[in-house]
Amino acid sequence: MSAAHPTRAQMAESLLAFWADGGVDAMLLDDPVDRIAAGRVLPPQRVTSSVAAVPVRTAPRQPDISDAVAKAHKLASAAQDLDTLVAAIATFDGCPLRFEGAATQAVVYRGNPTAPLMVIGEAPGADEDALGKPFVGRAGKLLDNMLAVAGLDDRVLITNTVFWRPPGSRTPTPAEQAVCAPFLERLIALVRPRILFLAGGAPTKALLKREEGILSMRGRWIDWTSTDGSMTLPVLPSLHPAFLLRQPAAKKHAWSDLLTLTERLDRPDEPL
Repeated sequence: MSAAHPTRAQMAESLLAFWADGGVDAMLLDDPVDRIAAGRVLPPQRVTSSVAAVPVRTAPRQPDISDAVAKAHKLASAAQDLDTLVAAIATFDGCPLRFEGAATQAVVYRGNPTAPLMVIGEAPGADEDALGKPFVGRAGKLLDNMLAVAGLDDRVLITNTVFWRPPGSRTPTPAEQAVCAPFLERLIALVRPRILFLAGGAPTKALLKREEGILSMRGRWIDWTSTDGSMTLPVLPSLHPAFLLRQPAAKKHAWSDLLTLTERLDRPDEPL
């Protein structure tokens, strides 16, 4: 037979290939099935438990820090100078960071005790924990260089929102910052700076109680008021030096903030 007239076997093979392409995977069943009648029957409803279907999520339990804050406030209020404040912080056991992250000692401040400018970062790191002074690592060296170029190196006191290194140098939690806040406010009261310069998002959120990102808040003057209402100071948030080490292109923004800061400190109508 010529190729123009396929055999029965060739026709059957072509038909089987057509069915296979269409998804047919069985030729015959043992019993006939009326697909039309089966389509008229609704499938059984699945019975599910509403409790199982909607898992209940509970908010993480927040630590009770009221006693620790009260103790910190009592110790801070009794400090009449920086030396007694540093000693009070060294004996304070209400902040868990003292036992979790710090290897050596409390890290309180460095710089001019009567400075018109106070720089506040977030927390000590490994270098700071070892030396007992804030901002002495790579980020601290960059901060010192920036302050020196701006003519502020001898007009500044540097501290953090917490005084012990967090485990792994992580960002301190709001609870940890709140426990240390009475000491920080007492430090501000004793130094009496004219301006607070906040380095990074963590101190900005802690002191100003605002949730905006640091990139949107940097370079903007915002007033800070102490918890008891006795102090109100202008605050300038800026970028943390550690961020500048990771993003060198952002240094121009930090430099602009320092120029703004210097201009306000040097206004002739506001003598130091």
